[in-house]
Amino acid sequence: MSVTIRFCGAAHTVTGSCYLLETPSGRFLIDCGLFQGQKTLKELNYGAFPFRPADVDAVVLTHAHIDHSGLLPKLVREGFRGRILATRGTIDLCSYMLPDAGSIQESEVAALNRRNSARGRAEVSPIYTQADAVASLQSFQPVEYETWVGVIPRVRARYWNAGHLLGSASIELEFEGEGAAGQPLRLLASGDVGPDAKLLEPDPKAPAGFDYVISESTYGDRIRAATTPQQRRQRLAAEVKDAAAAKGALLIPAFAVERTQELIVDLVDLMERGEIPPAPIFLDSPLAIHATEVFRKHAASLDADIDVNRLFSSSHLRFTETVDESKSIAKLTGFHIIIAASGMCDAGRIRHHLKHWLWSSRATVLLVGYQAHGTLGRFLQEGAKAVRIQGEEIRVAARIRMMDEYSGHADGSEITRWIAARRPIQRGLFLVHGEEQAIAGLAARVAERIIPSAKLFQPVLDDIYELSTPAPTLLDVAHRRRLAPEAVIHLDWHNEMSRLVLDINDQIAAAADDRARGVIIRRLRRALADRAEPAA
Repeated sequence: MSVTIRFCGAAHTVTGSCYLLETPSGRFLIDCGLFQGQKTLKELNYGAFPFRPADVDAVVLTHAHIDHSGLLPKLVREGFRGRILATRGTIDLCSYMLPDAGSIQESEVAALNRRNSARGRAEVSPIYTQADAVASLQSFQPVEYETWVGVIPRVRARYWNAGHLLGSASIELEFEGEGAAGQPLRLLASGDVGPDAKLLEPDPKAPAGFDYVISESTYGDRIRAATTPQQRRQRLAAEVKDAAAAKGALLIPAFAVERTQELIVDLVDLMERGEIPPAPIFLDSPLAIHATEVFRKHAASLDADIDVNRLFSSSHLRFTETVDESKSIAKLTGFHIIIAASGMCDAGRIRHHLKHWLWSSRATVLLVGYQAHGTLGRFLQEGAKAVRIQGEEIRVAARIRMMDEYSGHADGSEITRWIAARRPIQRGLFLVHGEEQAIAGLAARVAERIIPSAKLFQPVLDDIYELSTPAPTLLDVAHRRRLAPEAVIHLDWHNEMSRLVLDINDQIAAAADDRARGVIIRRLRRALADRAEPAA
Protein backbone atom coordinates (compact mmCIF):
# COMPACT_ATOMS: atom_id res chain seq x y z
CA MET A 1 0.00 0.00 0.00
CA SER A 2 1.43 3.38 -0.94
CA VAL A 3 0.70 6.98 -1.85
CA THR A 4 2.93 8.77 -4.35
CA ILE A 5 3.02 12.31 -5.69
CA ARG A 6 4.43 13.37 -9.05
CA PHE A 7 5.27 17.05 -9.56
CA CYS A 8 4.05 17.50 -13.14
CA GLY A 9 4.37 21.30 -13.12
CA ALA A 10 5.14 24.39 -11.02
CA ALA A 11 8.41 22.80 -9.87
CA HIS A 12 11.20 25.40 -9.98
CA THR A 13 8.86 27.48 -12.13
CA VAL A 14 5.72 29.47 -11.29
CA THR A 15 3.43 28.03 -13.96
CA GLY A 16 1.93 24.71 -15.01
CA SER A 17 0.69 23.78 -11.53
CA CYS A 18 -0.19 20.06 -11.58
CA TYR A 19 0.46 17.31 -9.04
CA LEU A 20 -0.54 13.68 -9.61
CA LEU A 21 -1.47 11.69 -6.47
CA GLU A 22 -1.60 7.90 -6.88
CA THR A 23 -3.15 5.73 -4.18
CA PRO A 24 -4.26 2.09 -3.93
CA SER A 25 -7.84 3.26 -4.61
CA GLY A 26 -7.26 5.60 -7.53
CA ARG A 27 -5.50 8.63 -9.00
CA PHE A 28 -6.31 12.32 -8.87
CA LEU A 29 -4.73 15.67 -9.71
CA ILE A 30 -4.25 18.81 -7.68
CA ASP A 31 -4.67 21.44 -10.45
CA CYS A 32 -3.95 21.07 -14.16
CA GLY A 33 -2.46 24.37 -15.29
CA LEU A 34 -0.95 25.87 -18.41
CA PHE A 35 2.80 26.44 -18.66
CA GLN A 36 3.75 30.06 -19.44
CA GLY A 37 7.03 31.86 -20.03
CA GLN A 38 9.87 30.62 -22.22
CA LYS A 39 9.01 28.57 -25.30
CA THR A 40 10.69 25.41 -24.04
CA LEU A 41 8.24 25.36 -21.14
CA LYS A 42 5.25 26.37 -23.24
CA GLU A 43 5.94 23.52 -25.65
CA LEU A 44 5.03 21.13 -22.82
CA ASN A 45 1.44 22.33 -23.25
CA TYR A 46 1.37 20.77 -26.73
CA GLY A 47 2.98 17.46 -25.74
CA ALA A 48 1.49 14.42 -24.04
CA PHE A 49 0.64 14.53 -20.37
CA PRO A 50 3.05 12.51 -18.20
CA PHE A 51 0.07 10.27 -17.34
CA ARG A 52 -2.97 8.88 -19.16
CA PRO A 53 -5.90 11.30 -18.69
CA ALA A 54 -8.36 8.38 -18.82
CA ASP A 55 -6.62 6.89 -15.75
CA VAL A 56 -7.23 10.02 -13.64
CA ASP A 57 -10.34 9.73 -11.47
CA ALA A 58 -10.74 13.33 -10.23
CA VAL A 59 -9.20 16.80 -10.07
CA VAL A 60 -9.19 19.04 -7.01
CA LEU A 61 -8.74 22.59 -8.28
CA THR A 62 -7.30 25.32 -6.06
CA HIS A 63 -8.42 28.30 -8.17
CA ALA A 64 -9.21 29.63 -11.61
CA HIS A 65 -5.94 31.24 -12.73
CA ILE A 66 -4.83 29.73 -16.03
CA ASP A 67 -1.51 28.49 -14.67
CA HIS A 68 -3.62 26.27 -12.36
CA SER A 69 -6.66 25.46 -14.53
CA GLY A 70 -5.60 26.08 -18.12
CA LEU A 71 -4.99 22.50 -19.30
CA LEU A 72 -8.28 21.10 -17.97
CA PRO A 73 -9.96 21.32 -21.42
CA LYS A 74 -7.10 19.28 -22.92
CA LEU A 75 -7.36 16.79 -20.05
CA VAL A 76 -11.08 16.26 -20.75
CA ARG A 77 -10.61 16.13 -24.52
CA GLU A 78 -7.97 13.41 -24.12
CA GLY A 79 -10.09 11.08 -22.04
CA PHE A 80 -10.59 12.33 -18.47
CA ARG A 81 -14.11 11.45 -17.33
CA GLY A 82 -14.02 12.28 -13.62
CA ARG A 83 -15.15 15.26 -11.56
CA ILE A 84 -13.35 18.59 -11.24
CA LEU A 85 -14.04 19.74 -7.68
CA ALA A 86 -13.91 23.51 -7.19
CA THR A 87 -15.58 26.32 -5.24
CA ARG A 88 -18.50 28.14 -6.81
CA GLY A 89 -16.42 31.29 -7.35
CA THR A 90 -13.76 29.25 -9.16
CA ILE A 91 -16.37 27.56 -11.35
CA ASP A 92 -17.97 30.88 -12.29
CA LEU A 93 -14.59 32.34 -13.25
CA CYS A 94 -13.50 29.22 -15.16
CA SER A 95 -16.73 29.35 -17.16
CA TYR A 96 -15.28 32.49 -18.80
CA MET A 97 -11.54 31.99 -18.41
CA LEU A 98 -11.22 28.59 -20.06
CA PRO A 99 -13.27 29.42 -23.19
CA ASP A 100 -11.33 32.69 -23.42
CA ALA A 101 -8.05 30.75 -23.26
CA GLY A 102 -9.26 28.47 -26.03
CA SER A 103 -10.29 31.43 -28.15
CA ILE A 104 -6.91 33.13 -27.66
CA GLN A 105 -5.10 29.93 -28.64
CA GLU A 106 -7.19 29.61 -31.80
CA SER A 107 -6.62 33.23 -32.85
CA GLU A 108 -2.89 33.24 -32.05
CA VAL A 109 -2.33 29.92 -33.82
CA ALA A 110 -4.22 31.26 -36.85
CA ALA A 111 -1.88 34.27 -36.93
CA LEU A 112 1.17 32.01 -36.49
CA ASN A 113 0.00 29.73 -39.30
CA ARG A 114 -0.31 32.71 -41.63
CA ARG A 115 3.33 33.55 -40.86
CA ASN A 116 4.35 29.90 -41.17
CA SER A 117 2.62 29.62 -44.54
CA ALA A 118 4.51 32.66 -45.83
CA ARG A 119 7.77 31.06 -44.63
CA GLY A 120 6.97 27.62 -46.03
CA ARG A 121 6.65 26.05 -42.59
CA ALA A 122 4.14 23.47 -41.41
CA GLU A 123 0.94 24.56 -39.70
CA VAL A 124 0.38 23.96 -36.00
CA SER A 125 -2.80 23.25 -34.04
CA PRO A 126 -4.01 24.99 -30.87
CA ILE A 127 -3.59 23.18 -27.56
CA TYR A 128 -7.38 23.12 -27.42
CA THR A 129 -10.25 25.10 -28.87
CA GLN A 130 -12.96 27.25 -27.38
CA ALA A 131 -15.39 24.38 -27.98
CA ASP A 132 -13.11 22.01 -26.03
CA ALA A 133 -13.11 24.46 -23.13
CA VAL A 134 -16.89 24.80 -23.12
CA ALA A 135 -17.23 21.00 -23.13
CA SER A 136 -14.89 20.67 -20.13
CA LEU A 137 -17.17 22.84 -17.98
CA GLN A 138 -19.60 19.91 -17.71
CA SER A 139 -17.06 18.13 -15.51
CA PHE A 140 -17.03 20.79 -12.77
CA GLN A 141 -18.77 20.08 -9.46
CA PRO A 142 -19.10 22.77 -6.75
CA VAL A 143 -17.81 22.36 -3.20
CA GLU A 144 -18.30 24.55 -0.15
CA TYR A 145 -15.50 25.96 1.98
CA GLU A 146 -14.65 24.07 5.18
CA THR A 147 -16.84 21.08 4.28
CA TRP A 148 -15.49 17.56 3.69
CA VAL A 149 -16.11 16.05 0.25
CA GLY A 150 -15.09 12.68 -1.17
CA VAL A 151 -12.49 12.75 -3.95
CA ILE A 152 -11.90 9.06 -4.68
CA PRO A 153 -12.51 6.04 -2.43
CA ARG A 154 -10.63 6.43 0.89
CA VAL A 155 -9.60 10.04 0.10
CA ARG A 156 -11.49 13.16 1.13
CA ALA A 157 -10.83 16.89 0.78
CA ARG A 158 -11.72 20.11 2.55
CA TYR A 159 -11.30 23.57 0.97
CA TRP A 160 -10.08 26.64 2.92
CA ASN A 161 -10.16 30.21 1.64
CA ALA A 162 -6.61 31.05 0.48
CA GLY A 163 -7.26 34.82 0.21
CA HIS A 164 -5.64 34.95 -3.24
CA LEU A 165 -8.54 35.23 -5.67
CA LEU A 166 -12.30 34.95 -5.71
CA GLY A 167 -12.95 31.27 -4.96
CA SER A 168 -9.30 30.41 -4.28
CA ALA A 169 -8.55 27.60 -1.86
CA SER A 170 -5.89 25.73 0.03
CA ILE A 171 -6.94 22.08 -0.08
CA GLU A 172 -6.70 19.74 2.90
CA LEU A 173 -6.53 16.04 1.99
CA GLU A 174 -6.91 12.91 4.10
CA PHE A 175 -5.88 9.46 2.86
CA GLU A 176 -7.67 6.83 4.94
CA GLY A 177 -5.39 4.36 6.73
CA GLU A 178 -2.18 5.57 5.04
CA GLY A 179 -0.73 7.41 8.02
CA ALA A 180 1.09 6.22 11.14
CA ALA A 181 -0.62 3.39 13.08
CA GLY A 182 -3.43 3.21 10.55
CA GLN A 183 -4.41 6.86 10.99
CA PRO A 184 -5.24 9.03 7.97
CA LEU A 185 -2.29 10.50 6.07
CA ARG A 186 -2.87 14.27 6.10
CA LEU A 187 -1.65 16.66 3.37
CA LEU A 188 -2.27 20.33 2.68
CA ALA A 189 -1.77 21.92 -0.75
CA SER A 190 -1.48 25.68 -0.34
CA GLY A 191 -2.57 26.70 -3.83
CA ASP A 192 -1.60 30.37 -4.13
CA VAL A 193 -1.73 32.14 -0.76
CA GLY A 194 -2.85 35.76 -0.67
CA PRO A 195 -0.97 38.54 1.16
CA ASP A 196 -2.10 40.13 4.39
CA ALA A 197 -4.84 42.78 4.02
CA LYS A 198 -5.61 42.11 0.36
CA LEU A 199 -8.08 44.61 -1.11
CA LEU A 200 -11.01 42.37 -2.04
CA GLU A 201 -10.25 39.07 -0.28
CA PRO A 202 -10.16 37.91 3.35
CA ASP A 203 -6.94 36.76 5.01
CA PRO A 204 -6.02 33.14 4.17
CA LYS A 205 -7.25 30.33 6.42
CA ALA A 206 -6.18 26.70 6.96
CA PRO A 207 -5.88 24.23 9.85
CA ALA A 208 -2.68 22.88 11.44
CA GLY A 209 -1.10 19.50 12.01
CA PHE A 210 -0.14 17.65 8.81
CA ASP A 211 2.12 14.90 7.58
CA TYR A 212 2.92 16.97 4.49
CA VAL A 213 2.48 20.56 3.32
CA ILE A 214 2.96 21.63 -0.30
CA SER A 215 3.62 25.37 -0.26
CA GLU A 216 3.89 27.94 -3.02
CA SER A 217 7.02 30.12 -2.96
CA THR A 218 6.42 32.71 -5.69
CA TYR A 219 7.82 35.61 -3.65
CA GLY A 220 9.76 33.48 -1.18
CA ASP A 221 12.95 35.52 -1.56
CA ARG A 222 11.57 39.02 -1.14
CA ILE A 223 9.90 41.17 1.49
CA ARG A 224 7.58 43.99 0.57
CA ALA A 225 7.57 47.21 2.50
CA ALA A 226 4.66 47.33 4.90
CA THR A 227 1.71 49.05 3.28
CA THR A 228 -1.94 49.89 3.82
CA PRO A 229 -4.73 50.22 1.24
CA GLN A 230 -4.42 54.00 1.53
CA GLN A 231 -0.65 53.93 0.97
CA ARG A 232 -1.15 51.69 -2.06
CA ARG A 233 -3.67 54.15 -3.54
CA GLN A 234 -1.25 57.03 -2.93
CA ARG A 235 1.51 55.15 -4.76
CA LEU A 236 -0.85 54.39 -7.64
CA ALA A 237 -1.92 58.05 -7.71
CA ALA A 238 1.71 59.14 -8.05
CA GLU A 239 2.28 56.78 -10.97
CA VAL A 240 -0.91 57.92 -12.72
CA LYS A 241 -0.06 61.62 -12.30
CA ASP A 242 3.42 61.05 -13.78
CA ALA A 243 1.89 59.18 -16.72
CA ALA A 244 -0.65 61.97 -17.24
CA ALA A 245 2.13 64.55 -17.28
CA ALA A 246 3.77 62.66 -20.16
CA LYS A 247 0.52 63.09 -22.14
CA GLY A 248 0.48 59.57 -23.54
CA ALA A 249 -1.14 56.25 -22.74
CA LEU A 250 -0.77 54.48 -19.41
CA LEU A 251 -0.69 50.77 -20.28
CA ILE A 252 -1.37 48.34 -17.45
CA PRO A 253 -0.84 44.69 -18.39
CA ALA A 254 -3.08 43.02 -15.82
CA PHE A 255 -4.31 39.58 -14.99
CA ALA A 256 -7.93 39.71 -16.06
CA VAL A 257 -9.24 38.37 -12.79
CA GLU A 258 -8.87 40.11 -9.40
CA ARG A 259 -5.85 42.32 -10.22
CA THR A 260 -7.89 44.15 -12.84
CA GLN A 261 -10.88 44.55 -10.52
CA GLU A 262 -8.67 45.88 -7.71
CA LEU A 263 -7.12 48.42 -10.06
CA ILE A 264 -10.54 49.56 -11.27
CA VAL A 265 -11.72 50.06 -7.69
CA ASP A 266 -8.70 52.19 -6.81
CA LEU A 267 -8.51 54.16 -10.07
CA VAL A 268 -12.19 55.08 -10.03
CA ASP A 269 -12.05 55.97 -6.34
CA LEU A 270 -9.02 58.22 -6.91
CA MET A 271 -10.72 59.98 -9.84
CA GLU A 272 -13.92 60.51 -7.89
CA ARG A 273 -11.93 62.03 -5.04
CA GLY A 274 -10.06 64.33 -7.43
CA GLU A 275 -6.68 62.85 -6.49
CA ILE A 276 -5.76 61.98 -10.09
CA PRO A 277 -6.78 63.59 -13.39
CA PRO A 278 -10.04 62.22 -14.81
CA ALA A 279 -9.45 60.11 -17.89
CA PRO A 280 -11.10 57.23 -19.69
CA ILE A 281 -10.15 53.83 -18.28
CA PHE A 282 -10.42 51.26 -21.06
CA LEU A 283 -10.96 47.72 -19.86
CA ASP A 284 -9.79 46.08 -23.07
CA SER A 285 -10.37 42.42 -22.36
CA PRO A 286 -13.54 40.43 -22.94
CA LEU A 287 -12.44 38.06 -20.19
CA ALA A 288 -11.88 40.87 -17.69
CA ILE A 289 -15.29 42.33 -18.57
CA HIS A 290 -17.00 38.99 -17.90
CA ALA A 291 -14.92 38.47 -14.76
CA THR A 292 -16.03 41.87 -13.49
CA GLU A 293 -19.62 40.67 -13.80
CA VAL A 294 -18.70 37.57 -11.77
CA PHE A 295 -17.33 39.89 -9.07
CA ARG A 296 -20.63 41.76 -9.07
CA LYS A 297 -22.42 38.44 -8.57
CA HIS A 298 -20.19 37.53 -5.63
CA ALA A 299 -20.05 41.05 -4.13
CA ALA A 300 -21.44 39.76 -0.81
CA SER A 301 -18.34 37.60 -0.31
CA LEU A 302 -15.93 40.49 -0.89
CA ASP A 303 -14.83 43.35 1.38
CA ALA A 304 -18.02 44.85 2.81
CA ASP A 305 -16.42 48.33 3.00
CA ILE A 306 -16.13 48.57 -0.80
CA ASP A 307 -19.15 49.40 -2.94
CA VAL A 308 -18.11 47.16 -5.82
CA ASN A 309 -21.26 47.66 -7.87
CA ARG A 310 -21.05 51.47 -7.78
CA LEU A 311 -17.35 51.60 -8.67
CA PHE A 312 -17.74 49.10 -11.50
CA SER A 313 -20.53 51.28 -12.95
CA SER A 314 -18.45 54.47 -13.11
CA SER A 315 -18.70 56.71 -16.16
CA HIS A 316 -14.88 56.75 -16.26
CA LEU A 317 -14.86 53.05 -17.12
CA ARG A 318 -15.14 52.02 -20.78
CA PHE A 319 -15.63 48.37 -21.78
CA THR A 320 -14.11 47.43 -25.17
CA GLU A 321 -15.24 43.91 -25.91
CA THR A 322 -14.98 43.63 -29.70
CA VAL A 323 -11.80 43.69 -31.79
CA ASP A 324 -12.99 46.83 -33.61
CA GLU A 325 -13.58 48.61 -30.30
CA SER A 326 -10.10 47.60 -29.18
CA LYS A 327 -8.50 48.87 -32.39
CA SER A 328 -10.31 52.20 -32.06
CA ILE A 329 -8.37 52.97 -28.88
CA ALA A 330 -5.24 53.36 -31.02
CA LYS A 331 -6.73 56.56 -32.46
CA LEU A 332 -6.40 58.34 -29.09
CA THR A 333 -3.37 60.56 -28.56
CA GLY A 334 -3.73 62.22 -25.14
CA PHE A 335 -3.62 60.73 -21.66
CA HIS A 336 -5.77 57.65 -21.21
CA ILE A 337 -5.51 54.38 -19.32
CA ILE A 338 -5.65 50.94 -20.92
CA ILE A 339 -5.95 47.81 -18.78
CA ALA A 340 -5.53 44.68 -20.89
CA ALA A 341 -4.46 41.08 -20.48
CA SER A 342 -2.20 39.28 -20.28
CA GLY A 343 -0.48 40.28 -17.08
CA MET A 344 2.92 38.99 -18.24
CA CYS A 345 2.47 40.49 -21.75
CA ASP A 346 2.70 37.01 -23.25
CA ALA A 347 -0.62 36.99 -25.11
CA GLY A 348 -3.84 38.89 -25.62
CA ARG A 349 -4.58 42.49 -26.56
CA ILE A 350 -1.87 44.10 -24.43
CA ARG A 351 0.72 43.07 -27.01
CA HIS A 352 -1.01 45.16 -29.69
CA HIS A 353 -1.07 48.19 -27.39
CA LEU A 354 2.61 47.67 -26.56
CA LYS A 355 3.49 47.55 -30.26
CA HIS A 356 1.62 50.83 -30.70
CA TRP A 357 3.15 52.67 -27.71
CA LEU A 358 6.44 51.13 -26.51
CA TRP A 359 8.54 53.24 -28.87
CA SER A 360 7.03 56.50 -27.53
CA SER A 361 8.56 58.43 -24.65
CA ARG A 362 5.08 59.78 -23.90
CA ALA A 363 3.86 56.33 -22.87
CA THR A 364 4.07 54.57 -19.52
CA VAL A 365 3.86 50.83 -18.88
CA LEU A 366 2.92 49.95 -15.32
CA LEU A 367 3.63 46.33 -14.36
CA VAL A 368 1.50 45.29 -11.39
CA GLY A 369 2.03 41.54 -11.16
CA TYR A 370 4.60 38.79 -11.21
CA GLN A 371 6.57 38.55 -14.46
CA ALA A 372 7.69 34.97 -15.04
CA HIS A 373 11.11 34.00 -16.38
CA GLY A 374 11.28 34.33 -20.16
CA THR A 375 8.14 36.45 -20.60
CA LEU A 376 7.94 39.77 -22.43
CA GLY A 377 6.92 41.41 -19.16
CA ARG A 378 10.07 40.14 -17.47
CA PHE A 379 12.28 41.53 -20.25
CA LEU A 380 10.62 44.94 -19.91
CA GLN A 381 10.96 44.80 -16.13
CA GLU A 382 14.68 44.05 -16.47
CA GLY A 383 15.24 47.08 -18.68
CA ALA A 384 15.34 45.71 -22.23
CA LYS A 385 16.14 48.45 -24.75
CA ALA A 386 14.30 46.60 -27.52
CA VAL A 387 11.96 43.62 -27.67
CA ARG A 388 10.41 41.43 -30.33
CA ILE A 389 6.60 41.25 -30.47
CA GLN A 390 4.98 38.91 -33.00
CA GLY A 391 8.17 38.87 -35.04
CA GLU A 392 8.66 42.66 -35.07
CA GLU A 393 11.46 44.54 -33.34
CA ILE A 394 10.15 47.36 -31.12
CA ARG A 395 12.43 49.89 -29.44
CA VAL A 396 11.54 50.64 -25.81
CA ALA A 397 11.31 54.37 -25.13
CA ALA A 398 8.28 54.24 -22.83
CA ARG A 399 8.73 54.55 -19.07
CA ILE A 400 8.59 51.07 -17.51
CA ARG A 401 7.32 51.18 -13.95
CA MET A 402 6.61 48.45 -11.40
CA MET A 403 4.17 48.27 -8.49
CA ASP A 404 4.26 45.19 -6.29
CA GLU A 405 1.52 46.33 -3.93
CA TYR A 406 -1.22 44.71 -6.03
CA SER A 407 0.35 41.27 -5.91
CA GLY A 408 -2.00 38.41 -5.15
CA HIS A 409 0.81 36.41 -3.48
CA ALA A 410 2.12 36.47 0.05
CA ASP A 411 5.73 37.65 0.28
CA GLY A 412 8.58 35.77 1.97
CA SER A 413 7.70 36.77 5.52
CA GLU A 414 3.95 36.21 5.04
CA ILE A 415 4.34 32.75 3.51
CA THR A 416 6.81 31.86 6.27
CA ARG A 417 4.19 32.77 8.88
CA TRP A 418 1.59 30.80 6.94
CA ILE A 419 3.83 27.70 6.97
CA ALA A 420 4.62 28.15 10.66
CA ALA A 421 0.89 28.23 11.45
CA ARG A 422 0.47 24.80 9.82
CA ARG A 423 2.78 23.06 12.35
CA PRO A 424 3.38 20.40 13.35
CA ILE A 425 4.44 19.19 9.90
CA GLN A 426 5.51 15.66 10.66
CA ARG A 427 7.12 14.30 7.50
CA GLY A 428 7.90 16.96 4.95
CA LEU A 429 7.43 20.43 3.47
CA PHE A 430 7.58 20.67 -0.34
CA LEU A 431 8.39 24.09 -1.83
CA VAL A 432 6.85 24.56 -5.28
CA HIS A 433 5.48 27.28 -7.58
CA GLY A 434 8.59 29.44 -7.51
CA GLU A 435 11.73 30.12 -9.49
CA GLU A 436 15.05 28.81 -8.19
CA GLN A 437 16.03 31.98 -6.33
CA ALA A 438 12.60 32.35 -4.70
CA ILE A 439 12.54 28.73 -3.52
CA ALA A 440 16.07 29.05 -2.15
CA GLY A 441 15.11 32.25 -0.33
CA LEU A 442 12.06 30.68 1.29
CA ALA A 443 14.01 27.52 2.17
CA ALA A 444 16.58 29.66 3.99
CA ARG A 445 13.78 31.32 5.98
CA VAL A 446 12.08 28.14 7.15
CA ALA A 447 15.00 25.68 7.49
CA GLU A 448 15.59 24.74 11.14
CA ARG A 449 13.63 27.72 12.49
CA ILE A 450 10.26 26.40 11.19
CA ILE A 451 11.07 22.85 10.11
CA PRO A 452 14.24 20.69 10.19
CA SER A 453 16.25 20.91 6.99
CA ALA A 454 15.96 17.13 6.57
CA LYS A 455 12.20 17.55 6.16
CA LEU A 456 12.49 20.29 3.53
CA PHE A 457 12.17 19.32 -0.15
CA GLN A 458 12.54 21.28 -3.40
CA PRO A 459 11.17 19.02 -6.17
CA VAL A 460 12.03 19.54 -9.82
CA LEU A 461 9.80 18.79 -12.79
CA ASP A 462 8.54 15.16 -12.86
CA ASP A 463 10.04 14.17 -9.51
CA ILE A 464 8.03 11.37 -7.86
CA TYR A 465 8.01 10.90 -4.08
CA GLU A 466 6.68 7.99 -2.04
CA LEU A 467 4.63 9.54 0.79
CA SER A 468 3.64 6.47 2.82
CA THR A 469 7.16 5.95 4.19
CA PRO A 470 8.20 7.64 7.48
CA ALA A 471 10.03 10.23 5.36
CA PRO A 472 9.28 10.99 1.70
CA THR A 473 11.37 8.86 -0.65
CA LEU A 474 12.45 10.19 -4.04
CA LEU A 475 11.95 7.52 -6.70
CA ASP A 476 14.22 7.09 -9.70
CA VAL A 477 12.47 8.87 -12.58
CA ALA A 478 15.39 10.14 -14.66
CA HIS A 479 14.15 8.20 -17.69
CA ARG A 480 10.67 9.75 -17.37
CA ARG A 481 11.62 13.42 -17.30
CA ARG A 482 10.18 15.59 -20.04
CA LEU A 483 12.86 18.27 -19.54
CA ALA A 484 16.22 18.35 -17.86
CA PRO A 485 16.00 20.40 -14.61
CA GLU A 486 18.34 23.07 -15.99
CA ALA A 487 16.07 23.58 -19.02
CA VAL A 488 13.31 24.74 -16.67
CA ILE A 489 15.53 27.20 -14.84
CA HIS A 490 17.56 28.93 -17.56
CA LEU A 491 16.54 31.02 -20.56
CA ASP A 492 16.14 28.81 -23.62
CA TRP A 493 17.56 29.17 -27.12
CA HIS A 494 14.42 31.01 -28.29
CA ASN A 495 15.14 33.80 -25.80
CA GLU A 496 18.84 33.81 -26.70
CA MET A 497 17.99 33.98 -30.42
CA SER A 498 15.73 36.99 -29.90
CA ARG A 499 18.46 38.77 -27.96
CA LEU A 500 21.06 37.91 -30.61
CA VAL A 501 18.91 39.36 -33.42
CA LEU A 502 18.42 42.57 -31.41
CA ASP A 503 22.18 42.79 -30.66
CA ILE A 504 23.06 42.30 -34.33
CA ASN A 505 20.67 45.06 -35.34
CA ASP A 506 22.17 47.35 -32.68
CA GLN A 507 25.73 46.71 -33.87
CA ILE A 508 24.86 47.29 -37.52
CA ALA A 509 22.93 50.46 -36.70
CA ALA A 510 25.86 51.78 -34.63
CA ALA A 511 28.48 51.06 -37.32
CA ALA A 512 30.21 54.13 -38.71
CA ASP A 513 29.36 53.57 -42.38
CA ASP A 514 28.28 51.03 -44.97
CA ARG A 515 31.79 49.57 -45.15
CA ALA A 516 31.79 48.85 -41.42
CA ARG A 517 28.32 47.34 -41.69
CA GLY A 518 29.54 45.09 -44.47
CA VAL A 519 32.43 43.89 -42.32
CA ILE A 520 30.02 42.88 -39.54
CA ILE A 521 27.77 41.02 -41.96
CA ARG A 522 30.70 39.18 -43.60
CA ARG A 523 32.03 38.10 -40.20
CA LEU A 524 28.61 36.75 -39.23
CA ARG A 525 28.40 34.84 -42.49
CA ARG A 526 31.84 33.34 -41.93
CA ALA A 527 30.87 32.31 -38.41
CA LEU A 528 27.79 30.54 -39.76
CA ALA A 529 29.77 28.90 -42.56
CA ASP A 530 32.53 27.74 -40.21
CA ARG A 531 29.95 26.19 -37.83
CA ALA A 532 32.03 26.99 -34.78
CA GLU A 533 33.07 24.11 -32.56
CA PRO A 534 30.31 23.23 -30.04
CA ALA A 535 30.94 24.28 -26.48
CA ALA A 536 32.55 21.65 -24.28
